[in-house]
Amino acid sequence: MARLKITLVRSPIGTLPKHRRTVRSLGLRKLHQTVEKDDNSAIRGMVRAIDHMVRIEELS
Repeated sequence: MARLKITLVRSPIGTLPKHRRTVRSLGLRKLHQTVEKDDNSAIRGMVRAIDHMVRIEELS
């Protein structure tokens, strides 16, 4: 299964509470922290909601 490498590049301070909860639910706590998640529709939807704050790389 493919995986996604998600890195937080912008601070969630000053964003909507919904976006802050999404960042936390992805497991991101600090700037430039990276997590790897399975590539599925739920994770893709979460990433799409906060695409202005994260950088995404696809891993094989």
